[in-house]
Amino acid sequence: MRIDLLTIFPDMFRGPFDESIVKRAVEGGLVSINLHDIRRWAEDRHKTVDDYPYGGGPGMVMKPDVVFAATESVLELAPQREPVILLTPAGRRLTHEIVVELAAKERLVLICGRYEGFDARVHEHLATDEISIGDFVLSGGELAAMALVDAVVRHIPGALGSPQSTVEESFAEGLLEAPHYTRPPEFRGWPVPEVLVSGNHGEVAKWRRLQNILLTARRRPELLASLELTAEEGEWLALQLGEQ
Repeated sequence: MRIDLLTIFPDMFRGPFDESIVKRAVEGGLVSINLHDIRRWAEDRHKTVDDYPYGGGPGMVMKPDVVFAATESVLELAPQREPVILLTPAGRRLTHEIVVELAAKERLVLICGRYEGFDARVHEHLATDEISIGDFVLSGGELAAMALVDAVVRHIPGALGSPQSTVEESFAEGLLEAPHYTRPPEFRGWPVPEVLVSGNHGEVAKWRRLQNILLTARRRPELLASLELTAEEGEWLALQLGEQ
């Protein structure tokens, strides 16, 4: 996969992308990450990328001529021409399903906004998709782009040590992930659940499934609306929630 990031702060990405899973994926040739400073395409001597909004109001708006010039130039660097994604609060909220969808692409072009956002013509005539990481406002799209890239890279085959990692983690089945335990088997009087040290893989899988359901019901009950529970699971969950 090729990922192109357009930003006015390319140095923000160098630390996060020089560590951990993303670094290993780049070094392994599974993904290439290319940073592009939008200011390179500004034609005035001050490298201006923003201007005052027509009609008045606070803040500045990113100029369409510079953003178009930067993006169109970057698009020429590889044959795949989309998706061109704006990181913006107005976008569709990033979910596990969208991450999987994007991970199947050969190329992603991500444009990070700043100030009051982009001129509307960037939204209307340049972007093919818009994504938000939540209902809150950041100083710019860079942190959102980092989150998106990290989530997507995890789903590139070979990026993680075990293929099962992305299958069993939170949201992979529409549920939050069951609690995990490691050594020591008892810590400050709190033991590891007996089933996890039983060696019975069938019972372990059943326990984890039920814990997934219970944690989701307690923390994110809206996620259960689209999930079909067995009669046994439904009865068990009702009993657990009744004990709260």
